[in-house]
Amino acid sequence: MKRIVSILLCAALLMTASLAMAQSFTPGTYTETVAGRNGDLTVEMTCDENSIVSAAVTAHQETAGIADPAINQIPEKIVSGQTLAVDTIAGATIPADAVLAAAAECVAQAGGDPAALR
Repeated sequence: MKRIVSILLCAALLMTASLAMAQSFTPGTYTETVAGRNGDLTVEMTCDENSIVSAAVTAHQETAGIADPAINQIPEKIVSGQTLAVDTIAGATIPADAVLAAAAECVAQAGGDPAALR
């Protein structure tokens, strides 16, 4: 009985993972601005039909040095992992959350499902 339950759980997880990865986007470049710690933060994301091609923070007012890891690493991780389930950066949580929130809005603008990518 435990074996059957384990197999069913594995199958459910695989189906959930494949649904999350099977995103469909309207190709284009999307921009969203959200509030960061020290002011507005803007993310620009480019998508093709099936993937996030690029993401970058194009404008921000965050403290140099402190927010740099969040500003630089999170967009890279979004693209490389094709996911919004990216860990925030210790010491730069608010800017990291802002990058993820703006990226989620860009995904929604592109017709994707941000919840499925989290």
